[in-house]
Amino acid sequence: MDAILEFLKQTGFYLFSQGNWKMIAMILIAFVLIYLAIVKKFEPLLLLPISFGMLLTNLPGAGMYHEILFAGGHIHWDLIGGAVVTEEFIAELKASGVSDAVLATVTVGQSISVGLVDILYLGVKLGIYPCLIFMGVGAMTDFGPLIANPKSLLLGAAAQFGIFAVFAVARCIGFDVMEASSIGIIGGADGPTAIFVTSKLAPHLLGPVAVAAYSYMALVPVIQPPIMKLLTTKKERMIVMKELRQVSKTERILFPIIVTVFVALLVPSAAPLVGCLMLGNLFKESGVTERLSKTVQNELCNIVTIVLGVSVGATATATTFLSLSTIKIIVMGVCAFAFATAAGVLFAKFMNLFLPEGKKINPLIGSAGVSAVPMAARVSQMVGQKENPGNFLLMHAMGPNVAGVIGSAIAAGVLIALFG
Repeated sequence: MDAILEFLKQTGFYLFSQGNWKMIAMILIAFVLIYLAIVKKFEPLLLLPISFGMLLTNLPGAGMYHEILFAGGHIHWDLIGGAVVTEEFIAELKASGVSDAVLATVTVGQSISVGLVDILYLGVKLGIYPCLIFMGVGAMTDFGPLIANPKSLLLGAAAQFGIFAVFAVARCIGFDVMEASSIGIIGGADGPTAIFVTSKLAPHLLGPVAVAAYSYMALVPVIQPPIMKLLTTKKERMIVMKELRQVSKTERILFPIIVTVFVALLVPSAAPLVGCLMLGNLFKESGVTERLSKTVQNELCNIVTIVLGVSVGATATATTFLSLSTIKIIVMGVCAFAFATAAGVLFAKFMNLFLPEGKKINPLIGSAGVSAVPMAARVSQMVGQKENPGNFLLMHAMGPNVAGVIGSAIAAGVLIALFG
């Protein structure tokens, strides 16, 4: 009978009965996100594994993810190797600002049994998964529109204003520089970049930042059109742009090589993301590595997406997710997207002041400077065609759209270089 009682005390049902309402709340949030991913199709390829990872980590007693192993922003390899928790270790974490809620998950003398997600999360913490995702993105991206119209690079750069605007807002409402950087990067509309920055600067915010980034990426068709219409006139939205020139194969091959060298020299901390992005693109454009290109586009990208999503979702534990800071992150995330969209549109209008008639830019393509590829470019096309059914902006919008991918990676490198 004692053995049966002991077994029952170890079940999740018994742990739920102890009044752990926060875990129950997190499980309900995970169910809502699963619903949004499956039924509403909000970025399902990543939101579904993220939400399921959130479910796994909040099931009491499962022991799949232990925050203490990564507390204080560092990987505690000794604990992963089986060392016991000491008083000195606890004192060091307290001194580094680790919350009491996280410290309460372990006791002195305890040896932690490493869980599955603990191992998977190492790829996030070491910056491996986001870079591999970028390699797949590069292999699926056509930089031709950007090469054909280099001016669109400026629009992609302008849209990164959302990152730094929200960084300033986050600092004003009490977040430190590393947390503000992680929140601001949501404005880049690039999930892997947001994860890359947050895992290095503010890993305790990884869950809320990832959920906000991917949720708002799915809402780009809802968030952007009202801002685009508010900031442009009907005449501006009807501007017809000339067809882009053909880009030679030589240009397509040289572009990723030149960009890699330039960015690595300018912002070395951005080299991992930009380098992998351009390597994937070189696989595609070289014409001699078709097998590698298909592999990074499909098998590699799909596998990494699964492990990245689950491990990031697992960081959304009750102790860190259910807080006032999470609400602030969700609110500032939508502000970051709005600022980025507005900056791209307004900068396109500014460029038009210096361009002659017949060469003016339709300001709608400025909104595509956020790096939600190719969704943001499609939104520019959709809004433009409502005003002028004969206007085709998609390829023109792809220029600032892919420029936004490069721009967000560079912005990430700048933030890491400054505050990492």
